[in-house]
Amino acid sequence: MTQPHWIEYLAAVFFALALLHTFSASFFTRLSHQETRLSLLWRVLGEVEIVFGLWGFLLVLCLTVFEGTDGALAYLGSQNFTEPLFVFVILVITGTPPIRQVVRLLINRLSRLIALPGAISHYFLILFAIPLLGSFVTEPAAMTMSALMLRERYFSLDMPESMKYLTIAILFVNVSIGGVLTPYAAPPVLMVAGVWEWDTAFMLTRFGWKAVVAVFINALLATWMFRRVLLRMDNPGRTVPPTEVPLPLICIYLAVLVVTVFFSHHPVVFMGLFLLFLGLTEAYKAHSQPLMLREGLLVAFFLAGLVVLGGLQKWWLQALLADMTPGMLFLGATGLTAITDNAALTYLGSMVDGLSPEGKYTLVAGAVTGGGLTVIANAPNLAGFSILKDRFAEQTVRPLFLVLFAAIPTLVAGLCFFFL
Repeated sequence: MTQPHWIEYLAAVFFALALLHTFSASFFTRLSHQETRLSLLWRVLGEVEIVFGLWGFLLVLCLTVFEGTDGALAYLGSQNFTEPLFVFVILVITGTPPIRQVVRLLINRLSRLIALPGAISHYFLILFAIPLLGSFVTEPAAMTMSALMLRERYFSLDMPESMKYLTIAILFVNVSIGGVLTPYAAPPVLMVAGVWEWDTAFMLTRFGWKAVVAVFINALLATWMFRRVLLRMDNPGRTVPPTEVPLPLICIYLAVLVVTVFFSHHPVVFMGLFLLFLGLTEAYKAHSQPLMLREGLLVAFFLAGLVVLGGLQKWWLQALLADMTPGMLFLGATGLTAITDNAALTYLGSMVDGLSPEGKYTLVAGAVTGGGLTVIANAPNLAGFSILKDRFAEQTVRPLFLVLFAAIPTLVAGLCFFFL
């Protein structure tokens, strides 16, 4: 392996500082509540969504100073920013009333098949059915749909803080593993599926059914634990029924969603379509707005920073993965995912020479298993975080609490992937 360049060492330091910043965001949020001249600065530093974008910007600034503008532009040009762009677009589209009405109708229909009170059956289906739907409409779309329904139906009511943390932890884990039924919906699978020739049949037989079992257990666990709280929420009169969207407009929005998903790896296409979509929302404001542009832009900024910083971590990540046995690789990938995007982890693993079929499986299984441990572990987590964070105490999700509450659903997923 070639000796790392100085910029790679600096990127590793900035990456570590960004992680530290992420875990200390709640500290800055508390400081912002004090009436001082720096309260605005503390408020900005307390926004988790800006963390990696901020440190990525500082890295680009250092590149510009020491390597010149051409060097900085060359590095940025070598990175793939498709995922941040796609997550931004899909978050805005799936957050519109027409798409939300379709998902709500789907959950209502499925709920009738379960002989339980509505609040219980809806809660279970949001954590079970929609994450599995992510295998077809992509994980960012599934995350956005689930988080919006949770905020609308449950997080807007009087929920215990422990229930909020376990719910969002299970949502993150279930979306991460729920996208492995197909080879294109989960970013960590997409990174290796083409290289290793994994098709839909392979994903269903090796990963898919195990993911269904784990998602079901996690959703059932949360529903059973909080059944009494959910029963108290079973009051349809508490929520205002949404405005009905005309069927033709729903069909158009669904068509936009399908085409966007189909061309999810071609930003020229889905960004062009998105501009037309914005014009459509302006023409039909009553049924389309407000758009989640702020949330989408913040998430995209975070992910873009993760791309900038993550692109220079190969020198230590790949060396670490290359020396692991399949068992160690599973545990190592699960743990490493907590501190780096799981798609970047599997991408680096795909470049390790001589990786056995069992090693390939354990790498991807570990990467998706650990996808709910932190906000940065899986790209769609940022969408859920941005939608739900205001419903938590201090209007933020504490990273340490998220890790603790995600331990149980992560263990369930790990046991299913490793022993089934």
